[in-house]
Amino acid sequence: MSISAQSAETLALNALGWLVGNEELLPVFLGSTGASAQDLRDRAAEPEFLGSVLEFLMLDDSWVMEFCDANSVAYELPSQARAVLSGGADVHWT
Repeated sequence: MSISAQSAETLALNALGWLVGNEELLPVFLGSTGASAQDLRDRAAEPEFLGSVLEFLMLDDSWVMEFCDANSVAYELPSQARAVLSGGADVHWT
């Protein structure tokens, strides 16, 4: 099942809120992306930035599970939302 762009953005915003509330993980996100606290506020409406939030979340299965469990979301939805926000393109890091 595919999710809508609006649902993908909402899920990513929820992930961003969860990340901001996570005192251990937020500094890791900021350090790995080079984003600042101001960027979180300024770019929260940008699909590309929201996609990067989900991409970061998906780096570790335990982070996905923690976020999904805390928000009563199916484990596969962050991946689906990231795909929608990126226009369906797969991200390849190698």
